[in-house]
Amino acid sequence: MSHIDPDVAALIAMGEPVATPAERTHLAECASCAAEVAALARTVAVGRSVGGDAALLTPPPRVWDAISSELGFDEAVAPEPAAAQHAVRRGSRGSRPRRRLLLALVGAAAAVVIVAGVWTSVSLLTPRPQIVAEATLDGFPSWQGAAGEAVLEKVDGHRRVVVTLDASVPADGYREVWLIASDGSALVSLGVLDGATGEFAVPDDVDLSTFTLVDISQEETGGDPGHSGDSIVRGELTAA
Repeated sequence: MSHIDPDVAALIAMGEPVATPAERTHLAECASCAAEVAALARTVAVGRSVGGDAALLTPPPRVWDAISSELGFDEAVAPEPAAAQHAVRRGSRGSRPRRRLLLALVGAAAAVVIVAGVWTSVSLLTPRPQIVAEATLDGFPSWQGAAGEAVLEKVDGHRRVVVTLDASVPADGYREVWLIASDGSALVSLGVLDGATGEFAVPDDVDLSTFTLVDISQEETGGDPGHSGDSIVRGELTAA
């Protein structure tokens, strides 16, 4: 028989049971076809070994545009994610993709799996925050309708306060986030709140068993660096 059809070779490399008895016999006797299947199988093996159980991602259109340009096609259609492992299907013998297209598609399938594996690894290595305490921030009488929330988190051994503010505030000035001692005897500035939400690192020397109040104030630009006394919202942290 003639050499094994290129798309059949690609499917055999992917582990698909598509070869006929005659094709299996030819593959055992033809060094050229055996080498081609082996090369495709190595590409598939690399992709699968890196990807693990990660979900397949859809490559961006530029990947398929590059394949189309390389092969001289007018258009290239990107396969669906599920088709990445089965880049080609056995069809009629009259019209077959060229070998370069098969190599490109198998390579693209491996690349998709590799990207998915790397993305999963990065996600697993990113530390997840532990919620330590929470506070409901209530508006002061001069700030009718103002409200907010604060969450104390521990991430990779460090503490941070995440605040959300819902209030109509003037365009001038700025909002500042504070930790205040429960008896009002001391306070610590965490930083300026730019927008409705913000994350603020808590200094290591701040005792959160003492500084239990979260306060967001309205401050004047160029004014006293201390608390203005104009609190928008305030609430007490309680263990989550």
